[in-house]
Amino acid sequence: MKRKKNSITSGALLIILSLVCVMILFISYVTDFNGGLISSVSDYVFVPMQKGFTYVESSFERDKTDAHTLASLKSENEKLTKQVNDLTTQLNNVQLQQSELEDLQKLYKLDQQYSGFKKTGARVIARGSSNWFNTFTINKGSQDGIKVDMNVIAGDGLVGIVTKVGKNYAIVRSIIDDTSNVSAMSLNTGDLCIASGSLERMTSENMIEFNSLEDPKDAINQGEPIVTSNISDKYLPGILIGYVNELKKDSNDITKSGTITPAVDFKHLQNVLVILQTKEKTEE
Repeated sequence: MKRKKNSITSGALLIILSLVCVMILFISYVTDFNGGLISSVSDYVFVPMQKGFTYVESSFERDKTDAHTLASLKSENEKLTKQVNDLTTQLNNVQLQQSELEDLQKLYKLDQQYSGFKKTGARVIARGSSNWFNTFTINKGSQDGIKVDMNVIAGDGLVGIVTKVGKNYAIVRSIIDDTSNVSAMSLNTGDLCIASGSLERMTSENMIEFNSLEDPKDAINQGEPIVTSNISDKYLPGILIGYVNELKKDSNDITKSGTITPAVDFKHLQNVLVILQTKEKTEE
């Protein structure tokens, strides 16, 4: 006849006894029951356990606090970044408005200086392939009265001439373009010369070249104003081109050549004035 198996295995019994011992040790530690050995054992067992629980709990609280602080700092940083971006945008807008205002003030002054000519303002909307405005497009065209060969001014003087016109746009070739030649003269002496565009010279020195200047009395010096001449076939007379930077005698010992500091900033054109008449129309 087979023996009846115990309902509780030895393994389970061991676990139960271990739990009972742990409970007794815990009760002894809490109530200080039966001090001595049991109390000493509990000091070594339960105190470290309790410290461990406390440390873990503190760690969770600390992590929770750190996470909250980090989230707050991140949110504050995002707000500050947005404020900085907004202020930067506002500053840029103010600077653009200031630049625009200064540009318009110069055009107004120029308009008063050449008050004898009827003019219209135009905005530069495109430029040629170089970084300089040797050719560019404006936002006015035939519907605004713009015609080919009309003179264009800005800054303190001559910019160039209209070469092509559409209904609502026009293309301007400036006097710094390689194909540009302007009949010019000394404002003080009336001696004639040719102002020639050179994009290479403009890029390297910010200068316009001139040649064929007759100055028999050596009366022309550095700083002399050079303007469009009366005999120019397309440019209206008396418009400032720039100021003599340097000059020297040519090999023929008769004429002189040199460079002119332009009266216009040909790298930062934004707005211009178009004189609404041509040289032929003026002469008529």
